[in-house]
Amino acid sequence: MTHPDGDGAGLRIRFVALALGTIALGLGVHRFGSAFGPVGRDIVGDALWAMMITWWVGALAPGAALGARSGGAFAVCVLVELSQLIHTPGLDALRRTTAGQLVLGSGFDPRDLAAYALGVLAAAMLERAVRRGPRADAQQRS
Repeated sequence: MTHPDGDGAGLRIRFVALALGTIALGLGVHRFGSAFGPVGRDIVGDALWAMMITWWVGALAPGAALGARSGGAFAVCVLVELSQLIHTPGLDALRRTTAGQLVLGSGFDPRDLAAYALGVLAAAMLERAVRRGPRADAQQRS
């Protein structure tokens, strides 16, 4: 199934732009998100990370159906979280770096899975709303 807005370079560029924007937002939450408190900051950050993964999956497979891309993104998130149960000296050293911690996380937390589900769902809902646009809503109300 192809994406209703077409596929190709233009759609890939949109997904990459969304991913980069989400990275910027996530770094802002990481750096300045103390107002959320530690738990809130962690949940918001994890949800944004899952949104970013959703956009990268979209950039890799722009013609795939929204449900397939969302399922793939959630699978990546779950696999990364489960990988935190694996400990080797090299992997643990990588996780101690800022980039390693932001990409791979530092320790398994089942709560993260719920945050990832919310992030993927939010990305899917945002894409669906944008794809439908205001005209579709106006037509349904008439």
